[in-house]
Amino acid sequence: MKFRAAAEVQPVAAAELHTYLRQYWGYDAFRPMQEQIIRCLLSGRDVAAVLPTGGGKSLCYQLPPVVLARTAVVVSPLIALMQDQVQQLGEMGIPAATIHSAMTLMAQREAAGRAARGELRLIYLSPERMAREETVQLLRQAAPAFFAIDEAHCISEWGHEFRPEYRELGRLRRDFPQVPIAAFTASATQRVRHDILEQLQLRDPGRFIRSFYRPNLRFFPLCTDGKTQQRLLHQAVTHYSGDVIVYAPTVALVNETGAHLNAGGIATSTYHGQMDAGARRRNQEAWMTGETRVMVGTLAFGMGINKASVRAVIHLALPKSVEQFYQEAGRAGRDGEPADCLLFWRRQDTALHAHFISGIQDELERERAWQRYHAMKRFVSEDVCRHSQICRHFGESPKWEACGACDVCGFVPAWHERHKRAAATPDNVFVVSREPVPGRPAPLPAIDAGLVAALKLWRLGRAREAGVPAYVILTDATIDDLSRRRPRDLHELLQVSGIGVKKASTYGLEILELVKP
Repeated sequence: MKFRAAAEVQPVAAAELHTYLRQYWGYDAFRPMQEQIIRCLLSGRDVAAVLPTGGGKSLCYQLPPVVLARTAVVVSPLIALMQDQVQQLGEMGIPAATIHSAMTLMAQREAAGRAARGELRLIYLSPERMAREETVQLLRQAAPAFFAIDEAHCISEWGHEFRPEYRELGRLRRDFPQVPIAAFTASATQRVRHDILEQLQLRDPGRFIRSFYRPNLRFFPLCTDGKTQQRLLHQAVTHYSGDVIVYAPTVALVNETGAHLNAGGIATSTYHGQMDAGARRRNQEAWMTGETRVMVGTLAFGMGINKASVRAVIHLALPKSVEQFYQEAGRAGRDGEPADCLLFWRRQDTALHAHFISGIQDELERERAWQRYHAMKRFVSEDVCRHSQICRHFGESPKWEACGACDVCGFVPAWHERHKRAAATPDNVFVVSREPVPGRPAPLPAIDAGLVAALKLWRLGRAREAGVPAYVILTDATIDDLSRRRPRDLHELLQVSGIGVKKASTYGLEILELVKP
């Protein structure tokens, strides 16, 4: 097996990278750090990247194999997440596949054959499958350009989602000593980051850490009782006009809350691990396409969800760790617009967590659980800026004295009774980006709600024909941009965010007919 060494990879001009970005993804610019990470991978170096939810991790490992015309191996923990990414890449015209236990043996062999012949740009595998000897032999034939480890915090016993099978990924360095390894995560403390480097045996990696401060998120934890919690939940969900995610700690509370909201006339889907895979997928699809506005789920929901318009994430119990809370709450406001992260916790939550922690037999794991517990309890109890607490928890030193976007710093949601007494602007809109942005483009025309509805209906039909989730055809953000721009021809259509060459050639004429004035 011969691997291309770093010295053999020629530098890629910025214009060329942007051509790939526009052609396949339909974007005009990279997000912060994406281009640097991509260049690091193209040069053959290992990478350790911590990018917040919505920071664009997947593009960092999807674009390089397209440039190199080689196969990259992506290790991912969830079958549904792998399937969604493969479908989205297929819609862009990028050959990708996954191999997992839910596939027929014939489908698995077909995907393996394509990988061995070098026909794929990306192949997605679970950490469990990576441990199989036949997978190692397949990858030797495929000669991967690099390995991308998604959700890399799962490799650390100090992380909030430790998975023992991730530990086995340390053998990659032994089995493929010359192949670069890239680790990606959205939430990792300093200790977890060091553990990732050690366990994966990364060699002089390019290290990239985006700030954990997301100023458009507004934090509002509130201690409640059972009755107050349901009343506050209904007030909050009724207030937001956009999408909402509600996290409940048990299956019973998921079902109860979903039934309560639906009975109140709020279109709601539910999601939990005891549902069969088909029901979970249908419910997720209903929420992703806007058939329902609210999703109530356990922590099983959300990984890999790419919906930019979530205006609130509401927790109905104290999460087990700050990392878990940050990851789940961070699914709000991915479009950069203000979004609320509400935590309606009860004092009995702390007692319940303490009870379960006390029952952990392994002494070291019990110690780690107590540390996570105390950090989460401090987060909701101390009179200290919530944004500042999050940043410090992850090892970042904040530079501000008051964020203006949490309860400690004066934020109160507009729907809450305390809003009238809060010392805030008339509409309780806080300016969270305090520095003017030079050269900001003029605002685009307003969204046409009727056109958006028509495009979503067309999208749903196309998705059903193709047997894929609707957001694989077009994301909500792309539909909004189509509504604003109303392109008149294919050239203008290619200027729409999220429309690449493949989508334009596949759907262009239909879209142009729909947006015609």
